[in-house]
Amino acid sequence: MLGGGGVTGVAWEIGVLAGLADAGVDLLDADMFVGTSAGSVVAAQVTSGVPLAELYSRQLAGPGAEVAARIKLRTLVAAGLAMIGTRDDRAYRRRLGRMALAAPTGPAAERIALIASRLPVHAWPDKRLLITACDADSGEFVVFDRDGGVGLVEAVAASCAVPGVWAPVPIGERRFIDGGMRSPANADLADGAGSVVVIAPIARGGGRIARLSDQVAALRRTARVAVVMPDRAARQAIGRNVLDPARRAPAARAGKEQGLAVAEQIARVWTP
Repeated sequence: MLGGGGVTGVAWEIGVLAGLADAGVDLLDADMFVGTSAGSVVAAQVTSGVPLAELYSRQLAGPGAEVAARIKLRTLVAAGLAMIGTRDDRAYRRRLGRMALAAPTGPAAERIALIASRLPVHAWPDKRLLITACDADSGEFVVFDRDGGVGLVEAVAASCAVPGVWAPVPIGERRFIDGGMRSPANADLADGAGSVVVIAPIARGGGRIARLSDQVAALRRTARVAVVMPDRAARQAIGRNVLDPARRAPAARAGKEQGLAVAEQIARVWTP
């Protein structure tokens, strides 16, 4: 389970996976991968067949032409106001969708092209891969997979479409926003698995966004579950703006160090 957390979250998650692999814990043997927002980028990358060491080394490169985005105060206020008076989580996501559709963001096509540049392979993998998103108009939670007729690039772009920051992604006649608007990692999609590892740059929920802790508690009734969240060093490396590509390399290095440090803990629950 790979959760959301911006460009620094992508880097940190890949670093954690690389550190675990160096310590002899290879999570790429998993039967299923679930990616939410930044985690969808990671999931698509690590199931692409490109060696993990290469994916990690790419995170150490500079930001290049990428510039930092930022979640503006008005977007945070609008998201908070969307919670007021909503009776259920779907109604909340509908409000977020309306806000996202009205926001002055760049064209969705540009964002899709950027996501395409981050994915080494644009075809769905043979591994079972689930990518989460939310319908901007209805608020419905949606899970994309290779059998759904949606391209991998479009699915990942939809999962990463943070409301108010990037435009909702059109797929057919529908438009989609970030899967993290339902849950930071949507860990409940692993229900029925025997062993689950959740790597989550952001764990907080609250209001109409499901808490990761609640989903993990439910999973632990029937499964062995390990959760990795940024430690103090990783939080410092990531910094305050998770959308700043200049923090990518420090986040990746901190993730690798943390992966090495937690390998024994993960190994106790991991049985692919």
